[in-house]
Amino acid sequence: MEFAEVLEQVYSCVPGDFMSVRTEAEKAAKGTGDKALAADIKSLKKPSMGAWAVNQLVRWEADQIAEVFALAAQLRIAANALDGAQLRDLTRQRRQLTAALTTRARQLALEQGQRITPAVAEQIEDTLTAAMIDAGVEQAVRTGLLVTTIASTGLESTEPGLLVAHGDAIGHVAPRVEPSKRALHAVPDNTAVRRAAALDALKASQTAFEEADQALRAAEDRAAEVEAALLQRTAELDELQRKLADLEAEIETVSRQRDEASLDVEASRADSARAIEARDQAQRALDRLN
Repeated sequence: MEFAEVLEQVYSCVPGDFMSVRTEAEKAAKGTGDKALAADIKSLKKPSMGAWAVNQLVRWEADQIAEVFALAAQLRIAANALDGAQLRDLTRQRRQLTAALTTRARQLALEQGQRITPAVAEQIEDTLTAAMIDAGVEQAVRTGLLVTTIASTGLESTEPGLLVAHGDAIGHVAPRVEPSKRALHAVPDNTAVRRAAALDALKASQTAFEEADQALRAAEDRAAEVEAALLQRTAELDELQRKLADLEAEIETVSRQRDEASLDVEASRADSARAIEARDQAQRALDRLN
């Protein structure tokens, strides 16, 4: 019995079967006298629901997971090249891809009678995103042996061994489920799980509707505030234009008065000049008589 084979058996089964599958594998190892292998098997941790779902994606949607890693490489190249436009486009693609894979993970889980809650779906998407920006998470995800999900900023690389079933798991490559084998995949008739999943979807839709409605109301309130401000500014503009018209009329009146005053000054100057001339003539006549 090879440890890699045991890892595949234990981490490809549904979470509810984990303990029984692990116990059977442990017993089998003990039966062969391999106490070290039995101890390793016993130490294996049960994956969280989110980790199990990501492990399923690695096996069942290998091509799309490969796209995740390919896009991650493109993101690193664009970041190193400081290509802002390409980074924005690749980031948009990353969000679309992780969202689509998260939806697929919920479908795969439902097909196997498992329910992925909105909170777990968020953990799945966080882990897929982390795999694109954190080399350590990428290594862990590739194994298909995650035991926990993770959110990463990508500023520091995560130790992959902390995320997987066993330290020896790093380097393990999860086998892909080929299309020919998918037809043999049983779909449990679990009405309760499907009803719960449908309820989750309904709640998510209701939440999205409420958030959209709140955003709409906020936008309408803001639009009303802007409209009121526009009306106020328009009224203020009208008042200013009225005052401007009054000032222009006053300026015209004052300008006319200035012109009239200028004419009066010129006439007064002429009268003054004539008076001076008459005074001088009278003074000269007086001087001749003396």
